[in-house]
Amino acid sequence: MIGMLTGTCLMVGTGEAILDVNGVGYLLQCGSRTLGKLGIGQTACLHVETHVRETAITLYGFYSEEERAWFVRLQSVQGVGPKAALAILDIMTPGQILSAASLEDKAAFARAKGIGPKSAGRIAIELSGKPPPKGRGFQPTFAAPSGGRPTEEQRNEGLSDMQLRNDAISALENLGIGQSDALRAVASAYNTFLEDPPLDDLIKVALKELSK
Repeated sequence: MIGMLTGTCLMVGTGEAILDVNGVGYLLQCGSRTLGKLGIGQTACLHVETHVRETAITLYGFYSEEERAWFVRLQSVQGVGPKAALAILDIMTPGQILSAASLEDKAAFARAKGIGPKSAGRIAIELSGKPPPKGRGFQPTFAAPSGGRPTEEQRNEGLSDMQLRNDAISALENLGIGQSDALRAVASAYNTFLEDPPLDDLIKVALKELSK
């Protein structure tokens, strides 16, 4: 099974990309968020989820391990396949998915292409109260432009909100608050800020949410 590929991006198309790894061109199905970060001729490292079927082996590529892990988690919901999971990841970051699930925000999932009201409701309910997927334990890896080192912006893009939420949830759990209550409180608190707040501020607002 293939879990990660590093190589030169040869092609970026509609819903797919080709990565040249030591002379072998791997065709990967990707969401628009990942495709938008790939550049032809640039080195890229993608986290891969491999689907094996009787008639085909399909590789799904993701810019971060968190996205790949959520791709798998979303498909644990009945009726949600790879296409629907990618559609959700196209419009929501991992942190936003966690918030929407914690708050059972059906409307958030319904914004994804091909996700109807019933499917959106099922996703929100089945994922509610569950912690984020742990993934494979990798730190998300980013493409390095022109073979250079990734920039600070690239290293942090799409990650700070998820790490911030996780740290706040852990802090509440250490105070004896149940996991599902901590998830909901942090999700509600995070939505009151216009940008990523300091961890202490997020925890304080989350505690206020619990006291309501």
